[in-house]
Amino acid sequence: MHLHIFFLIAAFAALFHFILIRYAHVLGLVDVPNERSMHKKVVPRGAGIAIFLSVMLVQSIFNSDHIFSNLYLYAAITLVFIIGFLDDVYDVSPRYKFVFIFFAAILVYLQGIQIDTLGSYFGYEIALHYYLIFPFMFIAIAGFTNALNLIDGLDGLSASVSLIILVTFLAIGFNHDDLLIMTISSSFIAALIVFWLFNWFPAKIFMGDSGSLTLGFVISVLSILSFKYTSPTAILFIIALPLLDTFIVMTRRIQRGESPFKADKNHLHHFVYGVKVNVPVAVVLLASIQAVFSIIGYQLQGKDDFLSLVLFGLLFFTFLNLFDQCLRHRKKAKKVKKQRQGKKARPIIRESGMPEAFPTPIILKAEPQ
Repeated sequence: MHLHIFFLIAAFAALFHFILIRYAHVLGLVDVPNERSMHKKVVPRGAGIAIFLSVMLVQSIFNSDHIFSNLYLYAAITLVFIIGFLDDVYDVSPRYKFVFIFFAAILVYLQGIQIDTLGSYFGYEIALHYYLIFPFMFIAIAGFTNALNLIDGLDGLSASVSLIILVTFLAIGFNHDDLLIMTISSSFIAALIVFWLFNWFPAKIFMGDSGSLTLGFVISVLSILSFKYTSPTAILFIIALPLLDTFIVMTRRIQRGESPFKADKNHLHHFVYGVKVNVPVAVVLLASIQAVFSIIGYQLQGKDDFLSLVLFGLLFFTFLNLFDQCLRHRKKAKKVKKQRQGKKARPIIRESGMPEAFPTPIILKAEPQ
């Protein structure tokens, strides 16, 4: 992608952000705090509109050949953006989101973008049968699209994590001279940098589902496109933080006997914020973790998939036990339980060895005057 297109996307994104911040209340695009919110005041949302429109408008005008040659792909991105926008305005049911993502995945499949292998283990490649390619691809796309949506909980967090992931895919596309990967990743990087400036603490505007769903979908597509150059397990590291957050939260809910899709405040960013009690510090820490994971994933290209998968499993187990908001509560409850058990009165034993149900009362006689 030419450099002037990059700066044009950034310029249009800035213009659209200013307009949205000023008129978001007219469209009903405001985020009112609730019991799960980390912010305390009403903030405009729907910055995904600015991100999407800036990319699509500039690319359609100045790089129309690229749009038409990948028409199904950009139609899929548009479809996901539409359901995200509708959710920002009307609070759409998760069921309808999955329906839209399902049809978007079909368009991606028609574009020729698909997952046909799960990697090579001990010298043997695990290839997917043709009837498993689309189901597995849809699960992967829907899973990560939702994962990035869930991590959008602190000012600047989703933008920082997404930028790190997109830069990693841009490097992969540049190293392998893949124009499609470079164009998509650099276009959304340009728009996302502008959003990051507006979204940094204290945020002037939120991304909304129009942004988080669109970015999650774009990153999942870039992940599939990168399968040509890197192993699936390396991709797990490149997009690690949103995945780990989703896996850990769902595991915790299942352990508590709750639905894995129930909303709560047990995400990684809730834990880190609870420890640091500072939004910028928490965001920088989580973004740094994602940067380390992305670098590891980038370096794992061409390495043994089995060892990489084992390493990712150990990473998940470590995070599962390290970032546990309920750990201190369980320890406290266990300590209180032991104290209560220790305070229980021991039964009075008679000489016969039988416990005395009712101890003999002591009668005090009054002395005569």
